[in-house]
Amino acid sequence: MSVITPTQVVFTQNQWQIESQVLMMIPNNGQYYVVTQCTPFHPVSHIWPDHPADKGQISFNGQIVEVMDCVVGAVELSTQTLFVAQDIPVKRDTEGWVFVVVHVMSGAVTFTVGDIITLTVNEAYQQSLSRGHSAGHLSSLALNKVLHHAFWRKEPSRKDELGYYDFHSYAQEKSQVTPDLSTDTYRLGKTLRKRGLNSAELLTALDEVAVSMNQQLSQWLTLKTPVVMRREGDYLTDSRYWQCDLAQEGCIEIPCGGTHVSSLAEYSAITVSFEVISEQEIVMRTKCIKA
Repeated sequence: MSVITPTQVVFTQNQWQIESQVLMMIPNNGQYYVVTQCTPFHPVSHIWPDHPADKGQISFNGQIVEVMDCVVGAVELSTQTLFVAQDIPVKRDTEGWVFVVVHVMSGAVTFTVGDIITLTVNEAYQQSLSRGHSAGHLSSLALNKVLHHAFWRKEPSRKDELGYYDFHSYAQEKSQVTPDLSTDTYRLGKTLRKRGLNSAELLTALDEVAVSMNQQLSQWLTLKTPVVMRREGDYLTDSRYWQCDLAQEGCIEIPCGGTHVSSLAEYSAITVSFEVISEQEIVMRTKCIKA
C-alpha cells in the first residue's frame, strides 16, 4: 500500500481535470473507496453537509467510470485504516491521522493502487453549485444589513463581516446549496428574542425585507468584482476563505470550504424570497441566474 498523505485539492482553482496517483482502494459492499494524491472533486462535508459532492468520472486506460459520490475520509496512519464520513472518530489535525477525499466507485474498475488515473469533474454542475453558494453568502450579508436598524431593540454582541448585527449566524439552523440556489432555514426562538430581535415584527415585514435585500443584491452585482478563495494550504483540511470587495462596504472575508464563483460578473441576477413555516421558523431561498 502507498504512503497515505492528506489529499491535495484544486476545486477552488478552476481545475476540472487532473491526473493523480491512486493511494488507497478499499472494497465496500460492491463498491470501492478510492483515495488519490490530488483531486478536483469537492467532497460533501461530514460536519456541515450544506454543499453537495461534485459529480464526474474517473478514467484509466480507456475505461471511464462514474464517481457515484465523494465524501470526506480520515486515515489512521498506524493501522492504515480508512474511516468515512460519519464514522470519522477524530477532528482534523489530530496527530497520527490524515484527512482525505474519498471517491465512491462501482466495483467495475480496472485500476489499482499506484496507478495514475484521470479525474474529471462535471464543470457545469460544479459551477452551478458555486453560483448558489456565493449567492448564499451575499444574501446572508444583505439580510443582516437590512435587519440591522429596524428589527433589533437592543444591540447583540455578534456582528458580521460588514459590521451589522449577525442575525444569520445567530438564527441559522440549516443551509443547503443546490444548483443556482441556496436555502437557509432560520429559527426565531426565545434565545434570539432575548438577544433583542423583534421577531414578531420581522414575520409581518418579510416581503418588505426581501424587496430591500434584492435592491442591495442588485447594487452589489453591478460592481462585477472578483471573488477570491484565499487558501492557507493545498490540503483538504487547510483553511479557505471567501473574499469579495463590496466597494464602500469594504473587502470582506468569510471562512468557507465550498466552491465559488470567480467574479460577481458571473451573475445576471440574485433574488431572495421568504417562506414562513411557523412563528419560530422561516426559510430564505436565494435564487441566481447565470450571466
